[in-house]
Formats: sequence, structure tokens, C-alpha cells
Amino acid sequence: MPPRDLVTEFETSYAGTPPWDIGRPQPAFAGLAAAGRLTGRVLDVGCGTGEHVLMAAQAGLDGTGIDIAPTAIRRAELKARERGIPARFIVRDACRLESWGEEFETVLDCGLFHVFDDPDRARFVVSLATVVQPGGRYFMLCFSEEEPAGWGPRRVTQAGIRDAFSNGWSVDSIEPAELDVTIRENPVRSWLASIARR
Repeated sequence: MPPRDLVTEFETSYAGTPPWDIGRPQPAFAGLAAAGRLTGRVLDVGCGTGEHVLMAAQAGLDGTGIDIAPTAIRRAELKARERGIPARFIVRDACRLESWGEEFETVLDCGLFHVFDDPDRARFVVSLATVVQPGGRYFMLCFSEEEPAGWGPRRVTQAGIRDAFSNGWSVDSIEPAELDVTIRENPVRSWLASIARR
């Protein structure tokens, strides 16, 4: 089976409005921001059109977003200009961050981890470790196995999260959460994981 072409997959999704592009921060991440849990330099991996980066920047934090889809980054930059919010957006592959040379205290992931197959999940975790400073925190929002199958990305179990982040990380909490989408009124049953870099 040939490897997935994620650039084409995600670029194609931006021909319209992707299911995840709700035009505002996800409530779970807005809750983290309101509780003061986003600190230091903040990176959003798979940032889409930038709502979580802009949320962090509005809170006075140094916000950077990366996405593999150039269209998403262009739309994020346009939002930042229109709203007058200083934020940085870069076209970059989250599975190839080793040579970037930057570190962040907080990393956000809304719906990226769950799109990867097993080999790409492993590559992503290794890549992620190169940009999260020791003691830094990675917050992940992903579809849970409680969400009925038949559409969308793979479901993720708590055991799958703990297994993926078993080497060099500390999984501090995995809590039920909701992830809003554009294609239906009810939110998706999800997990919100808080994972620290050792």
C-alpha cells in the first residue's frame, strides 16, 4: 500500500470548509486558556486556520502554528492580519520537526494525532519530542473510541495514548471531552490528554 499523501489530503479538504474548521477555538482548549494552563511559547501542530494560535496570542503568549497544508496557513495569516493579532504561521510537517531548532513550553494538538496511522504516530511522537522543552506540556484533543465508528478519523483509546507516549513522556491525565465539528450539531466524543515531556 503506498504511503498517504497528507499534503494533498489536507489541501483538498480546504477546497471547502473542513469539518474541524469551526471558526473559533474548541471549548476544551478555550477552557485550558481560561484556566491559565497555556504558558510560555505556544505551538499548535496541525493548526488549520489558526484559531488556537490566535487565542494564545490574544492572551499575551507567543503563538506559532504549523500545518502541512499551505491553504490553511494562508487563511490563518489572513485572520491574524484582519484581527490585528501578532502570531506566526509556518507550512511545516509535524512529523519532521527534528531540524527546526525551536522549543516550546506548550504544544496544542486538536485532531492531528488521530489522523495518523501507527508508523506515522510513532514518527510524530519522536518529532514532537524535539520541540517540547523538558517540563513542557502537550495537550491533545482527539476522537475517542466512545464515538461511534463509520466516519472521520481513527478512534483513539486511553491505552493507545499511554502506549504512544510511554518513552520520555508522562501522561498526567486523559479526560472525556467534546470536539465540535461543522458537519453536525452534536459534538464528537473525544479525549483531552495532558502529557508532560520528561
